[in-house]
Amino acid sequence: MIEENLENDNLEENAEDLPQDFGEDSEEENPQEEFDENILSVSGMYKEWFLDYASYVILERAVPGIVDGLKPVQRRILHAMKDLDDGRYNKVANIIGHTMKYHPHGDASIGDALVQLGQKDLLIDCQGNWGNTLTGDGAAAPRYIEARLSKFALDVVFNPKTTDWGLSYDGRNKEPIDLPVKFPLLLAQGAEGIAVGLACKMLPHNFNELIDASVAYLRGKGMRIYPDFLNGGQADFSLYNDGKRGGKVKVRARIKQVDKKTLCIYEVPYSTTSSLIDSIVKANDKGKIKIKKIEDNTAAKAEIILHLPAGISPDKTIDALYAFTDCEVSISPNACVIENDKPVFLGVSEMLKRSTDQTKEFLRMELQIRLDELLEQWHFASLERIFIENRIYRKIENEETWEGVIKAIDKGLKPHVKSLKRAVTEEDIVRLTEIKIKRISKFDIDKAKQNIERLEGLIKETKTNLKNLVQFTIDYFKELKKKYGKGRERKTEIKVFDSIAKTKVVVANKKLYLNRKEGFIGWSIKKDEYISECSDIDDIIVFRKDGKMMVTKIDTKKFVGKDVLHATVWKKGDQRTIYHMVYQDGTAGPSYVKRFNVNAITRDKEYDMTKGSKGSRVLFFSANPNGEAEIVNVKLRPRPKLKILRFDFDFTELAIKGRSAKGNILTKNLVSKIELREKGSSTLAARKVWFDDVVKRLNVDGRGKYLGSFAGGDKVLVVGTNGKYKLVEPDLALRFDEDMKIIQKWNPKAPVSVIYYDGYKNQFNIKRFIPELSSKDVLFITDHEKSYLELATSIEKPEVLIEFDKRSNDRPDESYDMTELISVKGVSAIGNRLSPYKIKNIVLQSKEAELNPDDDQQPESEQDILDDAQNVQGTEVPSSGKKWSKVSAKDGVKINQQSEKAVTVNLSVKGNDDDQGQGELF
Repeated sequence: MIEENLENDNLEENAEDLPQDFGEDSEEENPQEEFDENILSVSGMYKEWFLDYASYVILERAVPGIVDGLKPVQRRILHAMKDLDDGRYNKVANIIGHTMKYHPHGDASIGDALVQLGQKDLLIDCQGNWGNTLTGDGAAAPRYIEARLSKFALDVVFNPKTTDWGLSYDGRNKEPIDLPVKFPLLLAQGAEGIAVGLACKMLPHNFNELIDASVAYLRGKGMRIYPDFLNGGQADFSLYNDGKRGGKVKVRARIKQVDKKTLCIYEVPYSTTSSLIDSIVKANDKGKIKIKKIEDNTAAKAEIILHLPAGISPDKTIDALYAFTDCEVSISPNACVIENDKPVFLGVSEMLKRSTDQTKEFLRMELQIRLDELLEQWHFASLERIFIENRIYRKIENEETWEGVIKAIDKGLKPHVKSLKRAVTEEDIVRLTEIKIKRISKFDIDKAKQNIERLEGLIKETKTNLKNLVQFTIDYFKELKKKYGKGRERKTEIKVFDSIAKTKVVVANKKLYLNRKEGFIGWSIKKDEYISECSDIDDIIVFRKDGKMMVTKIDTKKFVGKDVLHATVWKKGDQRTIYHMVYQDGTAGPSYVKRFNVNAITRDKEYDMTKGSKGSRVLFFSANPNGEAEIVNVKLRPRPKLKILRFDFDFTELAIKGRSAKGNILTKNLVSKIELREKGSSTLAARKVWFDDVVKRLNVDGRGKYLGSFAGGDKVLVVGTNGKYKLVEPDLALRFDEDMKIIQKWNPKAPVSVIYYDGYKNQFNIKRFIPELSSKDVLFITDHEKSYLELATSIEKPEVLIEFDKRSNDRPDESYDMTELISVKGVSAIGNRLSPYKIKNIVLQSKEAELNPDDDQQPESEQDILDDAQNVQGTEVPSSGKKWSKVSAKDGVKINQQSEKAVTVNLSVKGNDDDQGQGELF
């Protein structure tokens, strides 16, 4: 076939070289005419058959239908299982064989589809080894495992009376065109398929949430649904886009820190543990992360233990796992379904609405069918009662023909049929003749009346349900949730993930070397000067003697220009690293001094840090990671009439500006040498820090709870529900646990008030203590497995409400000021018993004071004020033309009584140390 196609293509390409009558009808007789009529064009066959094949794959294999949310093979499997259903388990091999009556493909495709249905734990009740979605292990052979339809499937999926039927592929059997599913099954199970030129990917959603959303839609309220994975984990749906094309879902495994050297991955939502471990091993081999050993203890639940080498940060490793491995995966949904034999793209909200409307319609059909059946039952019960009660059956005793019998009964019924709801038909009369004599003889009129009254009650109820169809549908969904919703609570936590900068979390897997003279930098030139550790995805910043600066990607060996003054790893957005630079403009021009940072650049572009004059050169350069101050000694070249050949310059006199600033004139004389005389402390203001409770991270972007302004030595106090506290540096890369009672800036003088349950004495204790500086977790409750922390607060005067258990005593609830119950003691103190009576609940009534980053009425400390006062350095003193320079606290910090927001500090004026003054900091 392929050779024939190629030959056909060659004939078409070379058509110009062929005789004009080639392949055309000729007037002359053609001895091959009869044979030519049977030849089919391969190109035509390809066009027609390929479209048929593509349509078949899309409609019959890969994409689910919108009516029941099932692919054809799944629909046929469920129909076959319903055929076989007798309440007992059936061998999967038997189910596969029975399904083959309806399905045109082999047993392998049916078996795989059946296993996938069973693993979704909704429609099929499984028995045996059905594989493990966590590990990726397959199910046992079909002859070893068994299945039956779940009670939910029997209640929701099947109803022969509302099912449209069609013939199977061979015409021997009937099969459902669509199953009358009364539930958003497609959204609950999810679906994935690849067709010809088309793909489908719908993520599974939560059972109970789908029902709640359907009820909300029926009530005319807004609703929004998000996926939920059976294996838990965390997911960010901020870009879900209602499941349509172009949307994206970020899914993360749950990782917890067991200890400083051990991490545990305990929920893997979307991938398998084997593929996850492979990605971790690959990242470790590439040097992105450092893992000492991996243990896979996954069974019914995921458990992957990661052992870290010494000196590796667990917090940073968690971020690196999310950044470089399948611990975080991005899923692109594509909601596509078959509607009216055509693929359509719909959002999950629209699918839910259509499914809910469809459920309502199926319920209406079922109610209407039931009403018709009840009316028929009532009709015949009433007819039967008339027939027997009025002894109409006796009128047929003398009739000799069947027609006579029918006429006699019809004549006998006529006086009594006015109360019936429809006319009596011949079929009704025939049914009356089939009543047995035994039944007539034992006919009970009272029971007959009761039965008719019961039917009338059911008819009335059914009509009411039809009239109030929306409420009936709502009640139906509520009953489903009550009956089957237990144990189907949401497993995947909805979160907003913070973006992880890979350069900040990647392990330093390379060593950076520099050849200053020749201008080469990289990790392969090991004989040259060692600079620092780095990773293979880092950027490096380079300053040269000619005043040029460049940021470039690190490589094995890269030329960056000769005469390198400074080179190191560069972090984008770094505003804390301050560069000091003195350069000579041209060959004989004045010397300029500048103080700047570099937080944004174009990679591989050279920037001139000088004025750009030819022959300019750098006389002094330094990089200060935390904006440290420096004093340099400047030595000038001797020249006539030049008396002062040496002088000191303090860089704190300069304001920090951008890299493009040309700087201030240091001296117009030629400089011989510049030496560092003194290196001071940081000149940067204290950094304001917030805690974002959504992502459990510190930040400086104003997101979340304001913790305070942090200078050098300040700590963050974290009190956990495990009864331990710790003091940590305000590092933005830190990850905090979700079970925290307190997170705030540490005040060495502020006590923490706690109430905890003592497992040893089975009582609630109260204690107050001042946290001591410690780099480790400090336990402040009793070390017992039953001990737990009930309440913790750092409020100055916390007030608590004690609610007593009324079953054991009638004592009224009481409020206490915790400061009056106990004094401040040591961390290891057990504390006092809170109450001898049985306590039901403890409520903190005092509210935490919210810190305002713009509110200076309550300064946290003198140092905080001085840190903020640094910002006025370099600004002009009013009405003097001079500038403030140094900040001191010689006379202390004072609050200006006339202005509540003004803080008075002592300042000195540049150029004259004797000129002291006071400035108001607002």
